[in-house]
Amino acid sequence: MKLAYLQEFCFIIAIAFTLNPIQANANPIPEAENNELVQNNSVSELRDVEPKDWAYEALKNLSEKYNCIEGNANGFYLGNRTITRYEFATGLNTCLEKITPLINSGGEIQADDLDKIKQLQTQFSSELTALSTRLDSLEQRILPLEEQQFSTTTKLNGSAWINLTGVSTGDNIKFEALPNTPLDARFAGGRDSTTGEPLINTIRDSQTTLSSLVWLTLNTSFTGKDLLTVQLAAGNGASPINQFVSAGFLNTYGNPYTDQTSGLVTGKPDVVIQDLSYSFPLTDAVKLTLGPRVNWFNYFDFNNFTSYLNGASSYASVASTQSSATFWGSGAVLEWKISPQLMWKASYLGENIPYFSSEFGYNTSSNPDFGLFGGTNSTTSELTYSPTDKLNLRFRYNYTRLQAYGGQVGGGNAAPLPYGYLDAGPGFSVYDPATGTISSGGLDHAYSHTFAFNFDWLLNPKLGIFGRYSYGNINLEPINEAVNVQSWQVGMAFPDLGKKGALGVLTLVVPMDIQTGRQYFVAGGGDGGKIYELEASYYYPVNDNISLIPAFYAIFNPNNFNSNPNIYVGNVRLQFSF
Repeated sequence: MKLAYLQEFCFIIAIAFTLNPIQANANPIPEAENNELVQNNSVSELRDVEPKDWAYEALKNLSEKYNCIEGNANGFYLGNRTITRYEFATGLNTCLEKITPLINSGGEIQADDLDKIKQLQTQFSSELTALSTRLDSLEQRILPLEEQQFSTTTKLNGSAWINLTGVSTGDNIKFEALPNTPLDARFAGGRDSTTGEPLINTIRDSQTTLSSLVWLTLNTSFTGKDLLTVQLAAGNGASPINQFVSAGFLNTYGNPYTDQTSGLVTGKPDVVIQDLSYSFPLTDAVKLTLGPRVNWFNYFDFNNFTSYLNGASSYASVASTQSSATFWGSGAVLEWKISPQLMWKASYLGENIPYFSSEFGYNTSSNPDFGLFGGTNSTTSELTYSPTDKLNLRFRYNYTRLQAYGGQVGGGNAAPLPYGYLDAGPGFSVYDPATGTISSGGLDHAYSHTFAFNFDWLLNPKLGIFGRYSYGNINLEPINEAVNVQSWQVGMAFPDLGKKGALGVLTLVVPMDIQTGRQYFVAGGGDGGKIYELEASYYYPVNDNISLIPAFYAIFNPNNFNSNPNIYVGNVRLQFSF
């Protein structure tokens, strides 16, 4: 850092902490028309410096001759109070720094001006010495910061959550999954070898859990306009609600969004790369993002009242359950700001999810058996229209290809289905109790078309409304049959509820309403029921970095069984942002 900048910095600090002011300025400083600093060559124009002794006159003459004092656009000398001796010495030092090079270079300077300089230095010697000491101290403090700073191009920010989650049920809950399997193995459903019906299990008890989740994000810019994003995640959450879900329903309903793991849903705090992407502008209005692991939710299906950071709380309400088969994927995202009211985004992503491995049918984009275009992938197009700064309307289309495993498609990577598992119908995916496996016949793949609408509207500073609707048409190959599913969400938001920056959210969600093709659900079809979830959450910012978010969910007809009792979930999360 240059010495001149340090001197100006110290001068500002000195004014802010004035020692023994002589007199307060009775006239307020008028509002500047702009914030640009201009040169002021006359000390007499610096109205908050009183011309009452020879030192003032001397500095006035030096300033006018050698252009060595700067003021602002209103003619005030960096403040609205009488300048103390120390502040005057700071201004004198600034002037001396500009005159000294002129003297050293043999430039023209009058003898009487040299005498004035010597007298000023003598009279203000103690203040100038103190100023020099402070500058030296400041330089010593700044030097370690410059040497030890993390990076000149990279900024680190992060979020950390502590989750306390409990579940209550009135009776046994029916769920469809392979029997006698632990939570981390509940990735598929099977059919009874005799009846051909999906296998049904029951469970009632689940214990309260305390879990953690941390995301660290490194944002690096090389040109000032581009951005390299590397996000690391570590967590050990296995939410107790997952004990009750049908196969493929993990993280679908009543599950707090931040109550999750970063590994293979085993509760192990594995560190994973959650986002690795590079963004750069093509034009002033167009930006391109490329990467092997791009977070789809950073670009699509956003809603001002359902962000996991300060809005709605569960997976089913943070985003549409019919969103994308590539929550994280390898590929590209294009963003085009057509006008202040219109934004268009498009993407192609081959599935690459950080939480699961390829042995469970994930990460097809990095699997040479399938690759970027041959496995599970999704193409998205979304148009956002914002007629005012209070209303946003989003229209989205997804085309998705789903790779089948064991004759089934679905699970967490099957967003056109609101999760669950599909097969070719009764007679396929039969469970063999002797080996504990399911048959591998049935489907080869599926493809789908999903249409979605999403809006948020701030009616007044204290009330907003929002909603989502999605409709998906899933085509099963090679049997050439179709399944149609819809989902929807409506809600109310209460900004600044109880405190500035707080947000209360109340939302009703139907994450999975099967329209046709229920017979192809080997898990998630239930007995013909329709699952509902009522959610209430409250974001309370304790300060700029710490927030407390209690949430409550009531789940009706869990797993699409009308015969199931309700499930009640309570969650409190402590959120740290830095």
